Amino acid sequence: MKNPIRQVYDWTLSLAKKKTSSIWLACISFAEASFFPIPPDVLLIPLCLGAIRKALFFASVCSIASVLGGLAGYAIGHFSWDVLQLYFYEYVPGFTEEKFIKISDWYEEWGWPLVFLAGFSPIPYKIFTIASGVMGMAILPFIIASAISRSARFFLVAVLIAKFGEPMKELIDKHFNKLALVFGLLLLGGFLILKLLLKH
Repeated sequence: MKNPIRQVYDWTLSLAKKKTSSIWLACISFAEASFFPIPPDVLLIPLCLGAIRKALFFASVCSIASVLGGLAGYAIGHFSWDVLQLYFYEYVPGFTEEKFIKISDWYEEWGWPLVFLAGFSPIPYKIFTIASGVMGMAILPFIIASAISRSARFFLVAVLIAKFGEPMKELIDKHFNKLALVFGLLLLGGFLILKLLLKH
C-alpha cells in the first residue's frame, strides 16, 4: 500500500498539469501555513520546470499566499484555539500538545526569530503561525518575519530550479523516501537547535 504522504505528494504534483495550476499553488501555499502537510515546493518545482521564465512569478505567488496563510494560522490561534486545538493535535502532522506547550514557553523569551526560522527551515511553519496567535505576538513583526523568511525560501527554490532544471525533479522523484527521511532529520535538528539556543 502506498504511503499516504506519498499519495498526497503525487496528487499535489499532478496539479502542475492543470490550467489552474497557479491558483492551486496559491491555495496549497495558503493551506500549508496552517494545516496542510505537504509544502508548496512540491508544486512550485514542476511549475518552474515547465515555465522557467515564470519561476520568479511562481515564487511570488507562493510567498504572498503563504504569508496570508500564516495570518490565517495566526487568527486560528488568536480566536479559535480553544475550540480547534484537539483537531490539530489529532489530525495535523507536526502538532502535538507537548510540542505546542514547549513552543509556547519559548515565546516568552523569543518571538519573531522563531517565526523567521520556521518560515525558512524544515520546521513546520504552521505550528509557529498558530502559536503566534495564541501567544498574542505583535502582528507587524509577525508579518515582516514571515514575509522575509517565506520569500527567501521560495525564491531560492525557484532560482535553483531555473538553474539546474529537470535533474532536480528527477532526483526528488527517484529518492523521495530518502529525502523524506532527511527532511524528518532536519525537522528534528531544527527543534534541537531551537532548544539549544533557548538554553543560552
